Amino acid sequence: MKKQGIVKQILKDHFDGFWKLHNNLFPETLQKDIQETVEKAMRCGSSDTGYAKYECLGCEGNPAPVFVCFTCKSRFCHRCGKKYTDEWTEKQVECILDVPHRHMVFTVPKELRQVFFKDRKKLNELAKEVAQVFDFWYKKKNKKRQLEVGVITGIHTFGRDLKFNPHIHALVTEGAIDKEKEWVPIDFIPYNYLRKSWQKLLMDLMMKWFPNRADVKQLVDQLYIRYPHGFYVNAEKKMKNAKGAAKYIGRYLARPAIAEYRIEKYDYNSVHFWYEDHQTGKKIDKKVSVYRFIYELIQHIPPKHFRMVGRFGLYSRRKNTQSKKIINVWNFMRTKQIEFLFEQKRRKKTYRQRMMEAFETDPLQCPHCKGKMDLVGIWHSEYGWVYHYMDEIEMIKHWRRRSDEREKAG
Repeated sequence: MKKQGIVKQILKDHFDGFWKLHNNLFPETLQKDIQETVEKAMRCGSSDTGYAKYECLGCEGNPAPVFVCFTCKSRFCHRCGKKYTDEWTEKQVECILDVPHRHMVFTVPKELRQVFFKDRKKLNELAKEVAQVFDFWYKKKNKKRQLEVGVITGIHTFGRDLKFNPHIHALVTEGAIDKEKEWVPIDFIPYNYLRKSWQKLLMDLMMKWFPNRADVKQLVDQLYIRYPHGFYVNAEKKMKNAKGAAKYIGRYLARPAIAEYRIEKYDYNSVHFWYEDHQTGKKIDKKVSVYRFIYELIQHIPPKHFRMVGRFGLYSRRKNTQSKKIINVWNFMRTKQIEFLFEQKRRKKTYRQRMMEAFETDPLQCPHCKGKMDLVGIWHSEYGWVYHYMDEIEMIKHWRRRSDEREKAG
């Protein structure tokens, strides 16, 4: 069986039966969003949701029309998730400061993971606390200069084995801007500080969320004892330039829980896939029942309109434009390269451009005259025909008649 589209096929074969039997395994607040997301992903790229119709008007060869079906635009979908990630990464190149960055991963101990499984919105508060870790450090380092760092966070809920493992990816500037609007390079934050401060902030959140729970207080005390060095933080990956930093963090933003090339076999009853163990680096094969696979896959679907990315400090909307100007001037003074003083605006790629880049063929090229086909209609499953080129022609004729009537009257 072809690996491309295999996840969609598994869902089409079994999701309806799985959902009727096991929808109660998921938090009640998430059930509607999960069902809606999966059903949209299964219809993605089919004419059921709608399409745009292209024809080569007036062409003597009379070629067949081309139908471009609507996509679901869901981060859960393998095709749409990749498109979302690629577009997000291209957009971030504009806003990311051209300074060294460090990629860090802040983990949640296994004893607390069910808290976030039951209430995904708490993950947003978790992302804010990650930004606080760096804010506290820079304020402590030099209070007089009022250093401000840039932090971009991305929420992730799955590990390579598909288990629910919430953690926060953070892209952090190795330096800060002071109150005099000057860039101050700083390339080292103590590892012990990162671990212990992250532990303290997370434990404080637990006490804030469950203030009157004796069992939570007991668990917090036990976690301080079990993890005397703090919670695990991975801070090894250094990014030298803005483009590389944006691409790296983009990999973790919206990709589905498993890449389809990792699925070795699907025989209708079970799914055989592999993953690489973080600690040993070895390839581990895993075979599970198809219902178990679906559960592990869809448990990572976030609530509707859930905010996956957070921007703090120099990356907040209020400060990002000014921060870029300061960094561009600093880079110009450092390298004397004039291009740092000019911003390059990004233009969003069209469907046609993306297809030409991916497959080196023009999907809208007429096979007879080699010209570009014309958009003649857009049909939507809920609203019917929302555009047709004959309507546009009739409207132009109408306005011309009105214009002629005004000229005669005047």
